[in-house]
Amino acid sequence: MAEDVGVCEVVTQLDKACREAGFFYVKGHGIPDSLLREVRDVTHKFFDLPLEEKLKIKLSAATGYRGYQEVGDNVTKGEPDVHEAIDCYRELKLGMYGDMGKPLVGPNLWPSNPQNFKVVMEQYIDLCAELSRNIMQGIALALGGKFNELEGHIAGDPFWVMRLIGYPVISKENGHDEHGADIGCGAHTDYGLLTLVNQDENITALQVRNHSGEWIWAPPIPGTFVCNIGDMLKILSNGLYESTLHQVINKSPKYRVCVAYFYEPNYDATIEPLDICVQRTGGIKILGQAVYGEHLVGKVTTNFRY
Repeated sequence: MAEDVGVCEVVTQLDKACREAGFFYVKGHGIPDSLLREVRDVTHKFFDLPLEEKLKIKLSAATGYRGYQEVGDNVTKGEPDVHEAIDCYRELKLGMYGDMGKPLVGPNLWPSNPQNFKVVMEQYIDLCAELSRNIMQGIALALGGKFNELEGHIAGDPFWVMRLIGYPVISKENGHDEHGADIGCGAHTDYGLLTLVNQDENITALQVRNHSGEWIWAPPIPGTFVCNIGDMLKILSNGLYESTLHQVINKSPKYRVCVAYFYEPNYDATIEPLDICVQRTGGIKILGQAVYGEHLVGKVTTNFRY
C-alpha cells in the first residue's frame, strides 16, 4: 500500500498538513454531495422548529448527555456559546466500560421531525466512520508506521461523537449585539483523533489558529470536509501533530449549520506516544498518557450550563 506512488503523495501531503496546520480539506472522499447537503438540510429543518418542539429531546445528565441544547447552554472556558446543538454518541449500554461508561449510557435522542432525520444521520455516520478509518491509515503511514498502526487496541473498535450545530445570526434584534464579542463557539481543541466538518456553503465562520498565533478563516469549499486532528492524536504523535485551536464567529446575515463528526479511539483505550513517534522526537516521551473515555467524560460533564 505504502509503495503506491499516489498513496505516497497523499501521505506526504497529510504529514505536511498535520505538522504545519493541524487542519486540511478532504476532497474525492466518496461521500455523495447530495448526502452532505441532505444532512445539513434536515439539520436546518430541525433548528427551524419552535423551541418547545426541540426541547422534547432536551439534553441532560439523565439522557447520557445526548440530545438538544438551547443557545447558551454550551459553555467554552466558562463563557456561553451562541449556538444550539444536538449531541449524539456511539450508544453505550449499562455495564459497558464500568463506571467510566456510566455518564454516557443511553440511546441517542433522534427527533421525530423531520421524519427522515434518523435514517439520514445513521447512513451518514456509517460513511464518515469508513472515511475516517481510511484517513487514519494515511496518518499512520505519515507518522512512519504501518497502515494499521492506529487500529487494534488504539482504534480497532472506535468510539464516535457527532454534533449538529446551529449558529444564529448575531444581531441586536435577537439579543446579541453584532458589534459585541459574541462567539458562536469559543476557542477549543477537539478531544479525539480526527474531526470531519460538513459546513454550510457560502458562509465563512470557522477560524483556525496557526502556529504564528494568527486566526485564519477556513471557508467552505463545496463537496469537501474540513478536517482537523484532536487531542488523542497529538499524544500518539508525541506532539509532532498539534491539536489546533479553532473557534466559530458567524458574522453572516444567515443562520449557519455545521455538522461535526468526531472519530475517536476505543472508549477504554489508554493513549500514549507511539514508539515510532518517540524515536522521531529525540527518544523522549514529551507527552503523558490519557484514557480516552476518562478524557471525554471529563470534558462532556463540564460543557453545559444547567
